[in-house]
Amino acid sequence: MNPLYTKSLSLALLAASPIMLSACAQKSNAQEADRFAKVEIKTQKLTDNIAVLFGAGGNIGVSYGPDGTVLIDDQFAPLTKKIEAAVAALEADPVKYLINTHWHGDHSGGNENFGKAGALIMAHDHVRQRMAGEQTDGRGNDPASPKAALPVVTYEDGLKLHLNGDEVHVKHMKNAHTDGDSIVFWKNANVIHMGDLYFNKVTLPFIDLNSGGNARGVLAAAEQALALANDDTQIIPGHGPMATTADLKDYRDMLKSVIGSVEAARSEGKTLEQIQAMKPAAKWDTNKDAFIKGDAFVKAVYMSLEKPAH
Repeated sequence: MNPLYTKSLSLALLAASPIMLSACAQKSNAQEADRFAKVEIKTQKLTDNIAVLFGAGGNIGVSYGPDGTVLIDDQFAPLTKKIEAAVAALEADPVKYLINTHWHGDHSGGNENFGKAGALIMAHDHVRQRMAGEQTDGRGNDPASPKAALPVVTYEDGLKLHLNGDEVHVKHMKNAHTDGDSIVFWKNANVIHMGDLYFNKVTLPFIDLNSGGNARGVLAAAEQALALANDDTQIIPGHGPMATTADLKDYRDMLKSVIGSVEAARSEGKTLEQIQAMKPAAKWDTNKDAFIKGDAFVKAVYMSLEKPAH
């Protein structure tokens, strides 16, 4: 854009009347409302008291019973009422506990609403730290979250909850999708929520390098989740349909293949552009509508390998 035009446009906006600015804000709010107006929250029961909710944003895990309703992630703020209705349709009580798998807004956007309604929010230390200040995930800047949206209980390595007849293991996965990722494992029900450590059949992995992510950490997280799983484990990905242990093994193998190829090429002195031209992720880069395509994923792997292994 022409710099003079940009400067003139900025001055015009500064000179605009409050009425004009208010009208623009109302239009923006209306567009935001329209974006979510047609979203339908779909429910899939996994056990007698665990379900997954699919909507817009990250997949939501729900555990419910006599000790209260536990929500894993909460999508976007405008969807809170629809999420609450889906929870009520399970004949579950209102949300009492909320766990964020990481800080991104499509997984934590409803925090303020649920926090104000009385839910106890839990997450890794870095989730609270990032939400408390302005952040960027490579797609744009996210302003600091209000106090009511911040996790109240935080942890370094993980925690264990004894709720609704199950042991809920929350485990931190270091420097993976971000630096604050957690997986949630219901030991008795044999269900694992992976958050964005696992995208199932919808896109190649998104490594948020700006938030401390690293491709090797995503691989390590897949290995750790598989160590908890057996052939009967039901796996909730951050995005995409429900998965099996076999699906997660395929994902792990893809990560090993791409990371290994990029690492070998780097050791031979190849540049990023040369490695991208080799198309090491082409076998899995099959969704034309994917959020992350092959070249972007290879770049994230390449940049991850430039950092020391944690």
